[in-house]
Amino acid sequence: MHGYDYSQSGAYFVTICTQNKKCFFGNIANDKILLNDAGRMINIIWNELPNNYQGVNIDKFQIMPNHVHGIIILVGAGPCACHDMDQSQITGQSRKFDNGQPRGVAPTAVGLSLPDVVHRFKSLTTARYRHGVKQKQWPSFPGKLWQRNYYEHIVRDENELNDIRKYIMDNPKKWDLDRENPNAR
Repeated sequence: MHGYDYSQSGAYFVTICTQNKKCFFGNIANDKILLNDAGRMINIIWNELPNNYQGVNIDKFQIMPNHVHGIIILVGAGPCACHDMDQSQITGQSRKFDNGQPRGVAPTAVGLSLPDVVHRFKSLTTARYRHGVKQKQWPSFPGKLWQRNYYEHIVRDENELNDIRKYIMDNPKKWDLDRENPNAR
C-alpha cells in the first residue's frame, strides 16, 4: 500500500513465488503437499524466523510446489496494523499458534520491516537451496530462485485473519485451479 509504514506492528499475509513459477518444493497429491528436501528446508527457515529476528513472529504457513503463503507478525511498541485486534492477538502473548506454543520473542522495539523479513527469508532459502543444488543434486534454477517482488496484504482484524488462515491451509486443495500452477486447468 503506497505510503504505508511496513515496520508497524501488525499481521501481514505474504505470498512469495519462485522465478518463472518453477516447481521446486514438492508435489500436490490427494489435496496435500508432499514436500521434498527443498520444501522441508523452506519450512525450517520459516519456522526459525522468530528465533533469528527479534520482533518477528509467525502464524500459518503453507508451502506449495512453487510458492509459499504465510502470515508474518511484527511485534513492538508501534501502532497495530490490525486495528480491531488487541495486542495479545497480534503478539501471541496470550493466544496459541500452529503447534499450540507461542512463537517468537517477547514484544520489544521492532527492528525489521516486512520487506526486511521477506528479503532475509528469500536470501536464506536461496543460499541453502544453492547448497542443495551443489551437495544434493537438487534441480538448479537459472538466475534467481524467487521472483523479485512478493504479494502482501495488511491483516486488519480477527475475522480477516481467520479467513486468511483458512485460505492458506486450504490452498493445496485448490492447486488444480491455482493461478501459480503452471499446469492449471
